[in-house]
Amino acid sequence: MGGEGTGRTGGGVVAAGDGARLWAVRQGDGAVPVVFCHGGPGLWDTLGDVAELLAGAAAPYRWDQRGCGRSEGRDGPFTMARAIADLDAVRAHFGLARPVLLGHSWGASLALRYALAHPERVGGLVYVSGTGIDPQETWRPAFLGNFDAALGTRAPRLRELWRRARGGGRGTAEERQACVLQWSADFVPPAGPRAVAEAERMATPFFGVNAEANAALVAEEGKELGSAGLRARCAELDVPVLVVDGEADIRPRAAVDSLVAALPRVERVVLAGAGHLPWTEAPAEFGEAVTGFLEGVRA
Repeated sequence: MGGEGTGRTGGGVVAAGDGARLWAVRQGDGAVPVVFCHGGPGLWDTLGDVAELLAGAAAPYRWDQRGCGRSEGRDGPFTMARAIADLDAVRAHFGLARPVLLGHSWGASLALRYALAHPERVGGLVYVSGTGIDPQETWRPAFLGNFDAALGTRAPRLRELWRRARGGGRGTAEERQACVLQWSADFVPPAGPRAVAEAERMATPFFGVNAEANAALVAEEGKELGSAGLRARCAELDVPVLVVDGEADIRPRAAVDSLVAALPRVERVVLAGAGHLPWTEAPAEFGEAVTGFLEGVRA
């Protein structure tokens, strides 16, 4: 999933406002510019397959968030305001007036926050496998139960790998093994040979998890979730939104219901038999849904 794919590509170093240098690349030459926001937080771009899938309709722009993957800024700051500013720096670097944003998992949260902050700079939002705007305690216990069930007898092995990884620093073999096993729960069927193979692809190349970024951004987001102010801002968002869910995602899809109810210009697609990375189990259906949305935005 980390490959550059085919078609016209172009990269560059994006200078953030505080001088940090962010890795970014353009992949494909479709008509609609789409800036991707990868998940985590604390990870790196693994959306090369999505870029290839959409290359006929989209000109995808991929980047690694601050302090992650190939980007500088490992000392932060890790705040939502800084993440929004970094995303805006990517947009400006490539000269994009109103691109579509495609966010996956936590990246969907970042893309939504950017759209709320700068709706005039966003042509549309594709919100993939996000977890909505309700407090984390409304969905996280069910997710953890689903996660343990998905791993089954492998759960103790994962706990041991993370225990060893935390003592060895960032980017160790133990950390990579822990990530592969953890990510294998996100595919359908979970934790089997195909799921592990897909997780191995996500972890190749492996840059290590920025745990500080993860903790800081998740904590900050958690303080806002469930607030009347956030819901009200979503209700005022005059930007077309496509919500894409995998029906078998171990994060309960009901977590997104209140966001869908709040947004004034939204459509939702639920892909049967697909998990947290729905383009892997349902590539044709995912591609059709997103391409159709992009065509509507372009019109």
